[in-house]
Amino acid sequence: MIPAPFEYHAPSTVKEAISLLQQHGDDAKLLAGGHSLLPIMKFRLAQPKVVVDIGRIPGLDGIAAKGSTITIGALVTHDAVEQSDVLLRQCPLLPETAAVIGDMQVRNRGTLGGSLAHADPAADYPGAILALDAEIVATGPKGNRTIPAKDFFVEMLTTALTPTEIITEVRVPATGKGTGTAYMKHPHPASGYAVVGVAVVLQVSGGKCQKAAIGINGVAGKAYRASAVEKALVGKALDEKTVAAAAAHAADGADVQADLYASSEFRAHLASVYTKRAILKAASRAT
Repeated sequence: MIPAPFEYHAPSTVKEAISLLQQHGDDAKLLAGGHSLLPIMKFRLAQPKVVVDIGRIPGLDGIAAKGSTITIGALVTHDAVEQSDVLLRQCPLLPETAAVIGDMQVRNRGTLGGSLAHADPAADYPGAILALDAEIVATGPKGNRTIPAKDFFVEMLTTALTPTEIITEVRVPATGKGTGTAYMKHPHPASGYAVVGVAVVLQVSGGKCQKAAIGINGVAGKAYRASAVEKALVGKALDEKTVAAAAAHAADGADVQADLYASSEFRAHLASVYTKRAILKAASRAT
C-alpha cells in the first residue's frame, strides 16, 4: 500500500516542531522512528496532511544518570536502551524489555518516546514504565510538564498528551539494593507484540516482599498496574504457593480483550501464568 499524499517537515528544534503542530492542528502527525505511524499510513488508516519528522532534532537521544534518577531522551532507540551501560547497571528492567521488542531492524529505528506516545496496549514499554513509576516529560507551547506514568495511558491508543505536546524525555528511578526486576511476555507468533506482557519490580528484605509494582500490557485496552497482585505480595515470603495465589489476581478489574489468537479467558489465564513467572524471576534477582 502507498500512503495518501502528505506535506513533509523536518524541524531542527522542539520549538519549531511545536509551532508546526499549532499551525496544522489535527492535520499533522509526529514522526519519530516511524514504526507506529508509517504502517498505518500505508494502510491508509491514518491520512495526515502534514508529517512532522522530529527524528533529526538534536539533544533528544541521550541517556544520563543524575543521583537516583535516569533521564532518557524521547528519540533513544530500543537498541540503545538495550545496550545502555547506565541502564544495565541501574535500571535493568528497561534493557530487558527493549530486548524483546520486534526484531533487530525495529529496535534500531523505533524509539522509546514514539512507542509511549502511540500507546499500543500490546507494546512492551508501557507495563515497564508503569512498574517503574516513571515520569514522562512533555513539551508544549507553554513549556514542560511532567506526567506520572499512572496518569499517562488514558485508553487504547490515547495518552494524556495534548495535540501540541511532544514527549522530550522519560525519567526512571535507579533500581536500589535488594530490588529485583523482570519482564516476561507471551508474544503473538506473527507480530511479536505482547499477547500478555508483565513487568515486575520487587523490593525484598528479610526474605519478605516489602514493596511490589507490577505493570501488565497486552491484556486490556491499555496497560495497567495489577494492584490486587501487589497487595497480595507485600509482607509475604515469596514462595511459589504465595506467588501463585497472588498471580491469580493478575486480570482483576481489567476489561480483558479477545481476538482471533486469544479469547478473553485464555488471555486472563496467560496473565496469571506470566505474572507468576515474572514475580519469581524478579524475586530471585532481588536476593
